[in-house]
Amino acid sequence: MKKHGRQIMRLVLALTATAFSASMALAQATQQQQSGQQQPGQQQPNPNNPQVAPLTLESSPPPVNAEEDAEVKAFRDEQDPAKKDTLAETFVQKYPQSRYLAEVYNWQVRSYFRKGEVDKMEAAADKQFALFPNDPQTLAVVGSTLPRAMNASTPEELKLQRLEKAEKFCQKALDLLPTIQKPQDMADDRFQQLKSETAGMAYSGLGLVAFRRGKFSDAIPNLENAVKADPLNPDPVNYYVLGIANEKTSHFEDAVTAFTKCAALPSGMKATCTQNIEEAKKLAATQLSMPK
Repeated sequence: MKKHGRQIMRLVLALTATAFSASMALAQATQQQQSGQQQPGQQQPNPNNPQVAPLTLESSPPPVNAEEDAEVKAFRDEQDPAKKDTLAETFVQKYPQSRYLAEVYNWQVRSYFRKGEVDKMEAAADKQFALFPNDPQTLAVVGSTLPRAMNASTPEELKLQRLEKAEKFCQKALDLLPTIQKPQDMADDRFQQLKSETAGMAYSGLGLVAFRRGKFSDAIPNLENAVKADPLNPDPVNYYVLGIANEKTSHFEDAVTAFTKCAALPSGMKATCTQNIEEAKKLAATQLSMPK
C-alpha cells in the first residue's frame, strides 16, 4: 500500500492546508485562556472524553507573558514551512504548559504528515488530543492515514493498536462533525466543503480499517460513503480498495465499476486499476456473483 499511501497524502494535504483545524485549535487556546478566570470545579468533564480532567485554577496554564505572546505570534506569522517547524519545536520545548500548545501541536501533525513521518505525526496528534480532543479534521486525517501507512513489515502488535486507534478517531470525527460551528471568517460553502471532505476521509479510514482486518463486507459501505461524501475530490485509493473488497465478496460487477472509476482518475494507480478491470470481468464471467 506504499504507492497508494502517496495518493492519500496528496489528497489530504489539500485539506490540511486549510484553516479549519487551525481555527479550532486557536479557539481551544482562547477557551483555555478564559478558563483561568473560572472557579475550581466550575467546568464539567467532557462526557465523550472521560480521561480529560475538568479545568480548575490548579490545572490552568500559567499566565501568558510578553515573550510567550511574541513567540506564538512569530510562529503564526511564519510562512516558510521549514522555519515554522523550527519555531514550533522550540515553542513546545520552551513552554511545555502553554495555553497555545494545541495550536502548535496541530501544525506539527500536519507538518509530519506532509513529510511522511507517520510515527511523529501520531505522537504529535496524541499530544494535541490530550489538550483538544474534539478536532474532527485532525481526527480524520490521522485516522485515515494510520491504516494506509501499514505494510508487510509492520509489527502485528503495532498494526492492531493503530487499527483500533484509527477506528476510534474516524468514528469520533463523524460524531463530532454535526456539532462543529462555522468559524466567523469562513464562507458557508467553504465550511460545508470542508465538512464533506472530512467526512469522506473518516469514512475512508473506517473502510481501510475493516479492509485491513479482512472484514470486506464491512469495508464496502464505508468506502461507498467515502466516495459519496466527497465527490469533488475523488480518491483512487478508495475506488481501488472498494474494487478489491467487492471481488473478495464475489460482487464482481461492482468491482468492475469501482476499478473503472479508479482507472479514470489521473494517478499512479491507473495501470493497476485498468488491469484489475479485466480480471474482475473474467471473474464475473466464470464465477457466481453473490447478491448484496
